[in-house]
Amino acid sequence: MIHLSSPHMHGGDSIRMTMLSVIFALLPATIVSVYLFGWLAFLLITISMVTCLITEFISLRLMGRSASPIGDGSAALTGLLLALTLPAYLPWWMVILASVMAILLGKQLYGGLGYNLFNPALAARVILLISFPLNMTAWIIPMHVGTPVIDLYDFNACLNLLIFGPESLNRALDAITMASPLGHIKTEWSQGISVTNALRSYDYSYLDAFLGREAGSIGETSALALLLGGIYMLARHTISWHIPFTYLATVLILAAVFNLIDPAHYAPPLFHLLAGGLMLCAFFMATDPVSSPVTPMGQIVFGVGCGVLTWSIRTYGGYPEGAMFAVILMNCTVPLIDHYCRPRVYGR
Repeated sequence: MIHLSSPHMHGGDSIRMTMLSVIFALLPATIVSVYLFGWLAFLLITISMVTCLITEFISLRLMGRSASPIGDGSAALTGLLLALTLPAYLPWWMVILASVMAILLGKQLYGGLGYNLFNPALAARVILLISFPLNMTAWIIPMHVGTPVIDLYDFNACLNLLIFGPESLNRALDAITMASPLGHIKTEWSQGISVTNALRSYDYSYLDAFLGREAGSIGETSALALLLGGIYMLARHTISWHIPFTYLATVLILAAVFNLIDPAHYAPPLFHLLAGGLMLCAFFMATDPVSSPVTPMGQIVFGVGCGVLTWSIRTYGGYPEGAMFAVILMNCTVPLIDHYCRPRVYGR
């Protein structure tokens, strides 16, 4: 008996097209990062993406495999995502180290694209944060926020800062950095100051947070830019609504309930929504098709888990930000979620 497969029509999607779609969706956040952090953001993004591509090429050749997967865009996307999660001032060698770890430890160690347990960019970012907490929480004062000490549109000044540090500019690190909103609230609350007073002393503005005029990682400051990218991916069906919607909704609900109970201790829901890397993780990290559940119900469970962990770490943890830790921790539960959220086989 001869078995013939049915004819199929190619849908037009491919790994390369999907990666390019996500890169295109990240363009608004990338443009805002360069607008706010000037040449520092441009250099950081360039170093990260180039290093990821070179590391991918070398690792494939050392394993005796074809280097053609470099053209699928996954290494370039990893480099861009990683760069957007980093502070604008990070020594060049740390950027290179993180990029190498993202490809080697986060991707190729598991067998390459499609086999990684964690999002490679997030894994490298978490390792860097734990290893170099001081450098990873030194937030450069963005352009157009108050009066920046240095001109971030000056290429030579930014290059000297990246390579030789603030001493090359005759500045101390404290003179060119400021606290992020999440870090400020965490510090103030530990000293007995209420959330309301902490936001007031920071001169916090929801509009600034929405547009991106605040300190933080270069790609996480503008909720508007990330939202535009997320809507684009949803419209193209690059991602589904299940993870980002349930992730954001869970954080909002928890924040709203506890803020009603004790507004002096718990930050308001809109602050949580716009602060830190929540938007970046909800649309671009948690939705990674390799490291997230495959079924709609599993994705909903995954999103709720990310939301609960993000709010809990931000509120009770030692780190101001919890979004990236939350996604990494939930990545560990994906096999279990897939096991219990499997669809019923037709006819059984």
